[in-house]
Amino acid sequence: LVYLAESGGGSVQTGGSLRLSCAASGDTWSFNCMGWFRQPLGKSREGVALMDIRANDPTYSDSAKGRFTISRDVAINTAYLQMDSLKPEDTDTYYCVAWRSWKCSTYLHPGKGDFGDWGQGTRVTVSS
Repeated sequence: LVYLAESGGGSVQTGGSLRLSCAASGDTWSFNCMGWFRQPLGKSREGVALMDIRANDPTYSDSAKGRFTISRDVAINTAYLQMDSLKPEDTDTYYCVAWRSWKCSTYLHPGKGDFGDWGQGTRVTVSS
């Protein structure tokens, strides 16, 4: 079991920035993928930014490209999401997830099946 503790959410105005952090503990040997997910109201959950922490090869949703950056510090089992140029439509709860996969990027649209270990989420609110 992997425990994920997110932090860094908050309220900003349009155009502002936030940096989310996700600290992993427990069975940290058991996963190679980490990512940030959200579930907009009335929609399916979706990946925002994912990466294979061994390869540092990020994958972004179309809405995140050019504005968000995922990174990791393997030494302290922590992933980050730098969110710049925030828009009101980015408002949501963001969940950090850790899982094992031969190709992390395939989880950008994960469907309804359960996978990985999830954090409790951190709330991001962007006002116009």
